[in-house]
Amino acid sequence: MVRQVELEEFADFVAGRQRRMVRVAELLCGDRGRAEDLAQDGFAKAYAAWSRIRTGDPEAYVRRCIVNAQTDWWRRRTWREEPRPLVPDRQDRADPAAEIAVRDVVLRALARLTPRERVVIVLRFYLDLSEYQIGSELGIAPGTVKSAAARAVAKLRADAELRAEVSP
Repeated sequence: MVRQVELEEFADFVAGRQRRMVRVAELLCGDRGRAEDLAQDGFAKAYAAWSRIRTGDPEAYVRRCIVNAQTDWWRRRTWREEPRPLVPDRQDRADPAAEIAVRDVVLRALARLTPRERVVIVLRFYLDLSEYQIGSELGIAPGTVKSAAARAVAKLRADAELRAEVSP
């Protein structure tokens, strides 16, 4: 009976956080398909450890799995072109072309950051985590988080393509 309760808790956890974790992964890697794979991998690892992590902060555990998987991929990535789909799967927004263009500019700007700066920016400004929380998740000092965030924000502010897109 206890196992069934844990399974239901895990299912509720995934249902409540899946969109957010996929979005975090997409901000980290810049590719929706890869982001879905990263999030799925994070949830699979959380499932394997659910009895141990369920009373703590399982969302932080999944985020850490996503960040680690993205870092591992970045380290062993071969630098080559990747095919992209030509046509989006759905069209359910008023002006999808404009939204896709803005998202593309933001993702390219994030891609120009170092991997650590990108992770810090996503955790800090998308998930609104504190420097202390980010530092403990990444295993770095809060001061390192602050300096990485400051460098990243300065790079983003200086990014001409990003400024041109968000300026009225």
